[in-house]
Amino acid sequence: MDQFLQQTINGIQQGSIYALIALGYTMVYGVLGLINFAHGDVFMIGSFVGFYTAKAMRLSEKATFGEAMLALLPVLIVTMITCAALGLLIERLAYRPLRKASRLTALITAIGVSLLLANGAQLLFGADPKFYPSVTPQGVAATVKLGNVTMAKDQMVLVGAAIVLMGILWYIVNRTKIG
Repeated sequence: MDQFLQQTINGIQQGSIYALIALGYTMVYGVLGLINFAHGDVFMIGSFVGFYTAKAMRLSEKATFGEAMLALLPVLIVTMITCAALGLLIERLAYRPLRKASRLTALITAIGVSLLLANGAQLLFGADPKFYPSVTPQGVAATVKLGNVTMAKDQMVLVGAAIVLMGILWYIVNRTKIG
């Protein structure tokens, strides 16, 4: 039973990442009527921007959990602004000129943008793995243990963020004129 509960927690944590990506796909398809295959690549670029921003800020593992989360705020802001700017650039240069084109043309363009971003990132950042600095400070348990089930604090923050963002999107779509 413990194994089942642990795998359920792991699945929820992994599913939260997929949910965040799916939110982006849903919003783009709802607005443009186009499956943006480059969306995952923009997410990847955001990961690299966050990594290098955190590295430049020298996030300290000696800080308390609250201090580490506060230090993470500028990383998130820089990453979000970069991803928004990249998304806007892609929309203006690649997708907007094709609004009246056939669906196949838009689909091929989306795949091309995805390949451009993926290969460009590999050239720029390299193919070797990068490891994010931990936002969980040393001396503070990186995990929460409930019986035999273990949850990483970092992953708990991710699950919480996914739930909040899904709630915000639901509210905008169902309760505002914009939606």
